[in-house]
Amino acid sequence: MIYDQLIGKHKVHLGNHSFQTASTSSAIAFMLPLKALRQSSRFIVNNSCVFGIGFIKVATIKVNTTLETLFVRKMNIFNEAKVYTWKIEDFSALKNPSHSPEFEIAGYTWIISLNPSYDGNSLSLFLKMKKTNDVPKGSGSLVEFALSIKDQENGKDRKYPGRCQFSSKHHRWGWKKFISLEDFKDSSKGYLIKGKCCIEAEVAISGSSKTEYSM
Repeated sequence: MIYDQLIGKHKVHLGNHSFQTASTSSAIAFMLPLKALRQSSRFIVNNSCVFGIGFIKVATIKVNTTLETLFVRKMNIFNEAKVYTWKIEDFSALKNPSHSPEFEIAGYTWIISLNPSYDGNSLSLFLKMKKTNDVPKGSGSLVEFALSIKDQENGKDRKYPGRCQFSSKHHRWGWKKFISLEDFKDSSKGYLIKGKCCIEAEVAISGSSKTEYSM
């Protein structure tokens, strides 16, 4: 709820959620347009606003769930991260999605997957393990990686790190909205210069993993 201070009533959104160990939070994706909230004299008075929650019904139920336990074994020898660079000569010619040439790091074959227009407003980047049949069933590799778009002018790269389990079931990890197209195409930021851009993947295997299931 959000309190309408002009008429003394709450604006209410109803919801329901099954709270469990694996799902401890619930949210409303759209409560009120931010522009309307800032411009309204109903919800914000003297720079103050009031939010609340009311519990209509709470019931405890017993559910049958499958527990998933992940065991991780670290490498005995530190696996130094290696970098692959994908130089794109003509960004406008890319398909949706596009893929880098295959490259090998730590005994696995990888590709970078790029979607030049994920939702019309964003560019997405993913790291994908190409040959998942190399990973034993029920096992995986714990991978520390970072994807970045190079700033060719100022040296201020757009870089996001990740630490994920790659397996035959989950062979692709990354970001759907890595960067807005507005920022990416802004020449002052140095990401796209004369149609050229540079994508980097930094990859290291930090351990092996095995998943066990129980009821």
